[in-house]
Amino acid sequence: MKNLKTIRLLQNKVSFLLDIKASKKLTLISIIALAVFLFSASFGDSFINPIKVLQVLIGKGSDFDQLIIVDFRMPRIFIAAFAGMALAVAGAILQGIIKNPLASPDLIGISAGGGAAVVGFLAMFSDSNHSLTVSIEWLPLAGFIGATIVGLIVYIFAWKDGVTPTRLVLIGIGVSAFMQAITTMLMIIGPIYQASEANKWITGSVKSADWSQVQIVVPLILILLLITFFITRQLNVQELGDDTAASLGQSVQKTRLFLLLLSSSLVASAISFAGAIGFVGLMAPHIARRIVGPSFGVLIPTSAAIGAILVMVADIIGRTAFNPLEVPAGVFTAAIGAPYFIYLLFRNPRK
Repeated sequence: MKNLKTIRLLQNKVSFLLDIKASKKLTLISIIALAVFLFSASFGDSFINPIKVLQVLIGKGSDFDQLIIVDFRMPRIFIAAFAGMALAVAGAILQGIIKNPLASPDLIGISAGGGAAVVGFLAMFSDSNHSLTVSIEWLPLAGFIGATIVGLIVYIFAWKDGVTPTRLVLIGIGVSAFMQAITTMLMIIGPIYQASEANKWITGSVKSADWSQVQIVVPLILILLLITFFITRQLNVQELGDDTAASLGQSVQKTRLFLLLLSSSLVASAISFAGAIGFVGLMAPHIARRIVGPSFGVLIPTSAAIGAILVMVADIIGRTAFNPLEVPAGVFTAAIGAPYFIYLLFRNPRK
């Protein structure tokens, strides 16, 4: 009996020490994310000294610097950061549901659903003069609806006396391929300008961000992130397997549906304004897991910080590397993410 108590005390101490270590790493990554957030305001058509950026943020900069930083650069930085957080956390949730580090929103078709909805919107509301008959502001809503509906479709088709992770992935891959086929068809039969506009959105770009978009997407993503932080225990239980989760009192299928809808909502919120930025939902959680471990209590916020860093850095490269041309941020996340995915496949051959 004494030996059992001693073992439990040692386990608690080890867990406590690991939590402290992971928290320190999370703090460091959060500081890096904040530094990237502030530093990215320096980059664009012209470089602005970081000291001047800080002066602008405290209200002491010149009118010209305030115009460039506050009106032009800050909205896209906010969208990039919060889109990265949402995609990363959505990926972490899916990896917890599917119990596979290779799972991501791109894999099960949620991002493809948003893309198909956007291209369909452009095709449906374009007239013979190659102009939209409705406001372009409805475009994000189309992306949100498409991503959410596809998430539900994947779950419904994967249901057979419950939803298993394997069926969820296989159905998701099929639905994703179908949505990509629809997207390609709509882009081919539509006018050239529509294909160009849709391609920018599908690739993922924050170039057209403005403060009205920030006011919508930031509160929405913050609410979804807070919900995720409060249910990390459910994610930890899900990873133990269906039988163990059920024995611990969790309603496995209801919880899995809720988590899938939560992940879909995060993806939909992100891609509605930033486009379908790929591979962030795959890379960020996996990197975070290697840094702080598998416990979702610290994995979720770490993934969010890393996701923000990835998209903000991709946006910095996109608007500076080929100046005066501007390359969508999604091009660079895909350029990094595709090789990283291949690396993970070789590293996890049984997954």
